[in-house]
Amino acid sequence: MTTPLLQATDLTKRYADTTVVDHLSFAIAPGECLGVIGPNGAGKTTTIRMCLGLTAPDTGGIAYFPGADGTALQMPRDARAIKARLGVVSQFDTLDPDFSCAENLLVYGRYFGLGRAAMQPRVPQLLDFAALAHKADARPGALSGGMKRRLSLARALVNDPALLLLDEPTTGLDPQARHLMWERLQTLLQQGKSILLTTHFMDEAERLCDRLLVLDHGRKIAEGVPRALIAEHLEPDVVEVYGNGALRLAGDAALTALAARTEVSGETVFFYTQDARALLGALAAHPQQRTLHRPANLEDLFLKLTGRQIREDA
Repeated sequence: MTTPLLQATDLTKRYADTTVVDHLSFAIAPGECLGVIGPNGAGKTTTIRMCLGLTAPDTGGIAYFPGADGTALQMPRDARAIKARLGVVSQFDTLDPDFSCAENLLVYGRYFGLGRAAMQPRVPQLLDFAALAHKADARPGALSGGMKRRLSLARALVNDPALLLLDEPTTGLDPQARHLMWERLQTLLQQGKSILLTTHFMDEAERLCDRLLVLDHGRKIAEGVPRALIAEHLEPDVVEVYGNGALRLAGDAALTALAARTEVSGETVFFYTQDARALLGALAAHPQQRTLHRPANLEDLFLKLTGRQIREDA
């Protein structure tokens, strides 16, 4: 890895007797998208808050933007200088409801010392990037969820940041709005910006992220390139069997012998296998069952590493 823009070392955060983040270390290189995935309560948002100086770690440190001499800015000591070079999209929109879209951007620029003269040409550029030029005079209350998230992204770009910290930026969006947001984030990566992204959407993580951290109970349990992690931890093929009577096949010795691993979730049996052809051939003896053959994906990895049990919101 080249000299990282952000280096987090041995971060730990406890609340009473609960360890929320447990000796977590990671780094983000220039132009890289690092994804952080994990179940509810895994420590994702707390990690973002520590990176922003909103929560102080009990142990460890966070360094940003090392100079030519290797000296880096430290959070929280240099918080003001660091935040001047960061863009942030939080989990929930914090747009000012009393301002129009254009005014939200204009006023936000003031926090970075950008006056009206500097912001006047920049506001239309940001609105155009967010596909909101036609909503310049509309207030956030008149926008759809996808529009609000795009406006939040545009606002995070007011100061032309080198690094963006995005906490579940597409939660609550419909597929069309999510795909448009992905396209905008890809554009930012092509421009050389770096992104730290937390997400619950595995297709989002696989599509956008150069590397992934998988967290569970505050600990890093895996790290690497998405496809490499899938190949390391999973069999290449998955056969899903569902429908009435499917669950009894989880105990069929002839079928399980052809699978490296068998799991049950709801009314679906998942066969993870190195030999999908043989398994599908054996399933032909059960024509009443519905089957789906597909390659292993990031959701399979997530479920294998963190389990299939429901996690309530922390």
